Amino acid sequence: MGVLYDQIGCVYNGTRQADPFLLGRLLALLDLPSDARCVDVACGTGNYTRALAAHGGHWTACDISTQMLGVAAQTDSAVRWQQADVLALPFADGQFSAVMTTLAIHHFPDLAAAFSEVRRVLQVDGKYVLLTAFAEQMQHYWLNHYFPAMMAKSTAQMPSKAATLAALDAAGFDVLAIEPYSVQPDLQDAFLYSGKYDPERYFDPLIRANISSFANLIDETELASGLARLHADIASGQIHTHIQAAEHADGDYAFLQLRAYESSLRPA
Repeated sequence: MGVLYDQIGCVYNGTRQADPFLLGRLLALLDLPSDARCVDVACGTGNYTRALAAHGGHWTACDISTQMLGVAAQTDSAVRWQQADVLALPFADGQFSAVMTTLAIHHFPDLAAAFSEVRRVLQVDGKYVLLTAFAEQMQHYWLNHYFPAMMAKSTAQMPSKAATLAALDAAGFDVLAIEPYSVQPDLQDAFLYSGKYDPERYFDPLIRANISSFANLIDETELASGLARLHADIASGQIHTHIQAAEHADGDYAFLQLRAYESSLRPA
């Protein structure tokens, strides 16, 4: 997966930026003291890392993609950038008081092992905040109507809610909160379902290039066919029917607020 993000890293910041609302929720859920030692695992080009660091804490950020990190390091930031594999984080046990991962766990090759590494570098009672989608949420996206093969592959990559929670529990995390997030029309970070209320976004090749599903999981035939049908439905107004049908109470993504507990005290 590092190869894919090495390929798109040089243009990633063209459409991906820290959204103010998502940033606010991350800040609230992390609830960091000013001297907190924090790490952003799978940081990409570090848009959220830099934005969070501006509010306090001593931040490190790591990613497997050297291209992404190269872009991140070009910014004027106090963040320490480091290349790392999530399965072998180059940090000491209990080094951090908070960890964050945004929109990345579907790229972890072994979810349980990755969460165990996160737990290892996090101090007891430290916070781990995730922003992710669950497979069940993705099944509701109206994108399934236009790009069914791509979305089937993308959804298959995404851990289910049950699998995510089981892996977190096994790694030594208590769940403090699960907060559904539904995409809003003013979303500024152009990730997969960012066009929920602005479907014309998907006609922009740069936006598609910076979304891993479009960059890696779709062939030219399905892309052309899906865009043609989407264009026709926008022109006729039929797209609004699909958008309305896709609405549901469980959200499009979810924030998870977690607490690391002492592994020796884990219930039997």
